[in-house]
Amino acid sequence: MIQTLFGPPPKQSLFERLQQKVAGAVEKTRDNLVAQVEDLFQGAVEVSPELLRKLEATLVAADVGARPAKEIVERVRIEIEQQRARDTATSPEAVRAAIKRELVRIFDAAARPVKQASDGSPFVILLVGVNGTGKTTSIGKLAQRYKDEGFSSLICAGDTFRAAATEQVAVWAQRAGAELIQQKPGADPSAVLFDALTAAKSRGVNYVLVDTAGRLHTKTNLMQELAKMRRTAERLLPGAPHETLLVLDATTGQNGLQQARQFTQAANLTGLIVTKLDGTARGGIVVAIAHELGLPVRYIGVGERAEDLLPFEPGAYVDALLG
Repeated sequence: MIQTLFGPPPKQSLFERLQQKVAGAVEKTRDNLVAQVEDLFQGAVEVSPELLRKLEATLVAADVGARPAKEIVERVRIEIEQQRARDTATSPEAVRAAIKRELVRIFDAAARPVKQASDGSPFVILLVGVNGTGKTTSIGKLAQRYKDEGFSSLICAGDTFRAAATEQVAVWAQRAGAELIQQKPGADPSAVLFDALTAAKSRGVNYVLVDTAGRLHTKTNLMQELAKMRRTAERLLPGAPHETLLVLDATTGQNGLQQARQFTQAANLTGLIVTKLDGTARGGIVVAIAHELGLPVRYIGVGERAEDLLPFEPGAYVDALLG
């Protein structure tokens, strides 16, 4: 009745929906981190060196990483000393605000612009990573996102080794209304990519999303195969692939960071997609990635549905993380 009289409730903005989704995904981390920060300062007369050491340990426990945590706490210490010099009281809220500023600074330092496709050519995104991180699912979700934004996409089934990969990505392609280019199992992934890019150019497709087989950075032959795919893309479309994104499982924590470090060296990464943030209590791994690798997080996965792959917004993420 209320909706009949006054119309439907106003739609949430993208930023509001992002905050809401991210807040739910990092709820465990936020509850743990915020509670510990407040506990640290409960009844504290002054911010002592011991208190700052405990704060650093709290950040490390949230998977922010040892070096970022140390750097953040040092900057917070300097800010507290400046407040004291101005005879300004230091509260838990002031410390939390200082931590927020430092986290955003880390993300801003890792930011880099997205390379543009030339002459209206298809924008090519190559997704890489180890098995089980959610590459194929992320491709389907990206295709759905681009469709919702009014763009066309074509999916290249470049994982020709895992039998179920093509079937899985075909389901997503159908759901998102995206074209699918595939070959028989065991085919050369670069040949599939050649067909996909040729088709995309002739049909005026906006985005080409390239699935690749899961691989460890230690597998030299598979890393060489990835390099061959990159050369194929560059030969057909100068500047392609425009994005090479590592899909990283947030639940693997610091182990995932080590994988990312190796892939950065081997695959010319331009950014990351961090998945399964809703399944970990250590959402600080996103901070560690930005700090350690100097690479931007392009998207974060906060659930199973297509709309649960969200563009990463540092301000919204930090607000969700620290309340």
